[in-house]
Order: sequence, then C-alpha cells, then structure tokens
Amino acid sequence: MKALILCAGLGTRLLPHTRCIPKPLFPINGKPLLDRTIRSLIRAGCRSIMINTHHLHHGIEAFLAEQRYAIPVQTCYEPRILGTGGAIHNVRDFWDKDAFMVINGDIVTDVDLKAVYDFHQHHGHPVTLVLHDFPEINTVSVDKNHSVIGFDAGDFAATDPDLPEGSRIPARKLTFTGIQVIDPNALKWIPGAPSSSSIDLYRTLIKEGMTIRAFIPENCYWKDIGTPCQYQSAVLDLLLPQAFQLAFPDAPTGPTITTRIAGDGSDRQWYRIASPRHSMVVADHGIYSLRDIRGECDAFLAIGRHLYEKGISVPRIYQGDAFAGLVLVEDIGDVHLQSVVRSSQSVNEISAWYQSAVNLLISLSLIGGSGFDPSWTYQTPVYDKALILEKECRYFVEAFLNGYLNLDIHVQDLMGEFDDLACRALDGAMNGFMHRDFQSRNLMVKDNRLYAIDFQGGRIGPLQYDLASLLIDPYVDLDPNLQDRILEFCIQALSDRVPVDPISFTSAYRYCRITRNLQILGAFGYLTRVKGKSGFDTYIPAALRTLKSSLSQLREAEFPKLTRIAGKALQELEKVFHETL
Repeated sequence: MKALILCAGLGTRLLPHTRCIPKPLFPINGKPLLDRTIRSLIRAGCRSIMINTHHLHHGIEAFLAEQRYAIPVQTCYEPRILGTGGAIHNVRDFWDKDAFMVINGDIVTDVDLKAVYDFHQHHGHPVTLVLHDFPEINTVSVDKNHSVIGFDAGDFAATDPDLPEGSRIPARKLTFTGIQVIDPNALKWIPGAPSSSSIDLYRTLIKEGMTIRAFIPENCYWKDIGTPCQYQSAVLDLLLPQAFQLAFPDAPTGPTITTRIAGDGSDRQWYRIASPRHSMVVADHGIYSLRDIRGECDAFLAIGRHLYEKGISVPRIYQGDAFAGLVLVEDIGDVHLQSVVRSSQSVNEISAWYQSAVNLLISLSLIGGSGFDPSWTYQTPVYDKALILEKECRYFVEAFLNGYLNLDIHVQDLMGEFDDLACRALDGAMNGFMHRDFQSRNLMVKDNRLYAIDFQGGRIGPLQYDLASLLIDPYVDLDPNLQDRILEFCIQALSDRVPVDPISFTSAYRYCRITRNLQILGAFGYLTRVKGKSGFDTYIPAALRTLKSSLSQLREAEFPKLTRIAGKALQELEKVFHETL
C-alpha cells in the first residue's frame, strides 16, 4: 500500500496560529500531528508515503528532513492548491497497480488503517470511505448495505426493493473522516481541471453506477483539528485519561462532566472536569504558537512543577501542553482567602490565617527561590528598576489616572519621583522567588490549608513586594493595625530562618507597598475600561485610600507630586462613584 497525506490547506480557520506553523505540524500530546499520521500508516503496512504541501511547505520539509522513518516519505509542493481530487491526480506517477490510501493531514484518530485497507481489498469496489457518526457534520448518506449514495444533507436512500414500489426511506447520515482507499482505475474519472474535489469524483462514480463502500468502525476516536476549539479538544481528549490515571490510579474510568469556573483578571479560562468520584481543573491559556518565545503556559508548567517538587503548597500539575495552552491541575476547590476572611468571626482568627499566609510566602521566597531558573519566566526574569518604571509607574499613569479617571497626566513629569521610588523599593530587598500577585484571591483554602495559585508571573524579586501584595490587598482591605502586626510577625518568622535587618526590611517594604499599589490601580483601571471586566472598579476606592495613606506615612514631602496627584485622584473618584470617600 502507498498513501497520500493531504497537507496543502491554508489553515485559515486556525489563524493567527497557522501564520507561524502549518496545521499538520501542530503537536498532539507532544508529537506533531503529521508524525502521528505517518507512524499510523507505517503500522498499517504502508510502504511509501507522499505528502502534498503548499502553505509553509518549508516547515514540513524541514521537519521531514530531521526524521528517520522506516519507509520513504516525500513531498510534492503545489504552487497552487489543487483540491483533494487534483492532489490525487497530480501524483499519478507515484501510484502503482495496487489500491492506495488518502488521508487528511488535519485529523486525529485511532481508526485501524490496516483494517480499512483489508476491508477494501475484499469487497471489489473502486472506493472505500471511512465514515463516522459525528452529528455536528453528518452529511454523507449511506444505505442499509453500507454503500454511499450521496454527500448532501438532503439526500435520501434509493428505493428499498423490500418496500412497495416508489417508497423511499431516509438514509443514515454519517461524517466523512477524510480517510479513503481508491483503486488506480478510478483515477481516469478525475477531471483534468486545475483544481477538483475527491467528492466530485465520488459523485461521478455513483452516477456511473459504481458502488462506493463505507467502512464504519465502532467505538473509534476521530476529530478534525481545523479550529482552535477542535484542536484544543483533541489535545485534551488525549491528556485527560493520562491525567486521571496519574491522579487517581485506582479509580475506574467513567464519564466526565465539564463545568466552567469563574475566572478573574486574566484572559485564561478555567474548567472543572469531574468523574463520579474525582475531579481536576483545566487551565486554558489559549493556543500559543510562538515557540521561540516563552509563553504564559510554559511558565505555568515550569514554575508550578518546580514549586510542587520543592514541597511548597501549590496544586499538583498532572498533565500539560504548552502549545495548546492546556494544563490539568489538582482540584483544590473554590474557597479562597478573601471569602474565609469575610466569614471569620474575630480578628484573632483573621490574624491566624494571615500568619499561615506569611509562612507560605516565606517558603515560596526561600525554598522556591532555591534552584529557580529565570529562563522559566515569560515576562521578565527579575523584578528590577526597569519593570517598576514601566509596568507599575507608567501603568498607573496611563491605565488608571488617564485611562480610568480621564486625567491628563504626563508620565515624564513624575519620572524623577518614580525613579527614586524604584531605587528605594529595591534597596534592602530580600530577593527570592517572587509570586508578584500574592493576594487573597490567589490563596485557596482546602482542608484548612492554604495553597498558592496563579504563580506563572513569578520571577526573582523581593519578598517585601509579595508581603505588600498580601497586606494592602483591596479585596480584603485589612485594618492598618493588623497589617502592622502581620509585618512584625513576618520579620520574626523570617528571622528564625535567615538573618534579617528589621529596619532595612521594613524600609523596602514601605516602598514596595507603593509600587504594588500603583500596579493594582493600573490593573483595575485597565481591566475595567479596556477589558470590560465588571467588579474590579468596586475595589478602586480602597486601593486609592491605601496609596494616599502609604504616601503620607513617608518622610514629609518625599514624593510631593505623586502625593498631590493621589489626592486629586481621590477627588475625581468621587465623581466616578458619585459618593464621598
């Protein structure tokens, strides 16, 4: 048997990802789809393979040049796309006297290709089409003898001889999988036009009185990866059984139910997949095809595995595919620290939770920082002056002051103070692994234990910044006196493990409070006005009050321009919220 893999499509439904990589090279469970198809054909007894190419053909050719397959695999470049019929006709010199197989290059399936070919060899008709029940696109009509009789949704079966003359019954509707076996003598029916479809060939054969047989496998898996949703679904279909087996090795497999979980500020989507006894969570970062640049999912996988292996309280990662943007993680429930604090009955109870959070923070910084590879990060490897100026100070001005409050503030007017602020925040910093968003909604509670989530933005940076994130968190709006008590607890707990200069530590913390506060306000402004996410503006008043308070606690007139603008922002906020703060 010889085979043709159809890989000349443009991949338009998968844009923009197919601008970088041709669809047949999209990875499925870590292997390019084209490689999976080639190896399936080899297992079926194929002795030579042709691949037609067009879009990004150099990528396919480069991939094949690196492989060492047991049979010849060659390509045929089509300067102009010829269609499936034209592609088959274009390589007519490749075929011999034996029936050959043609298979689409964008399908994931476990259909036994050898069984398909053997079936064809025994029925004596010119064509076999592999069909599958896929209700979304079932359009191929099949009669009771498993002969294909039409390719349109409205087709009906021919008259059944066992029924009264003229009676007609609806045909069974199935989906063409893109897998077909063709006798060479059928090639003469392919039109000589520059482009043609194999479906047109099959219509012609049926019209001429020939039979096209349907091979309908039972309990097979088949999926077309032509859209982002279908591609991710195919990847998840393979990852999920592996993840459940790893997480629950003694649990029987069974049907699962998928439910959407409410997200927060990021564009990621979250799902819970539950079997009758167990569940896990899927984090969907979206397809990421820029493989020469690390993406958010890459960082999530690398950092999450590192922290878990260090024994830090984070959800376990069971499976992941960075290209597809999918990660399957331990389900630690829906209760976060914010809700626990709001339902707490006493200050002492709240204080105990925050002491636990501080202990987790110290472990993150010290233990998580040990052996941490900065190349795992997808934004910047280190929290430094350039980041503070661009992603916190400028972000505050552009996204909050100007974007949200519609003020006309020039960032350059504040750059002198911002530069000084950045230097002071970094002076005395105790660097380790920095979460960078260590706040109550990113701390989950399960069985009275805290877990840190959303660590993919981590990098090397000051522990004081994460402490500030925790204590000035506007989602909770902790009492200032309790904030001071937790600060003192942190210094003591940290001193039990490493040398600490309380004065230097506290000084850096005071300035990190401000840089973090600027980031919070910038993010809330951006998420509200640009991303259209509701609810974040509710917490802006608390965040702005904290900024004004933090500035007032510094030496007199240390940042006069920023202090004045914070006061003006409070006044403008009254107009936005129509209330007095």
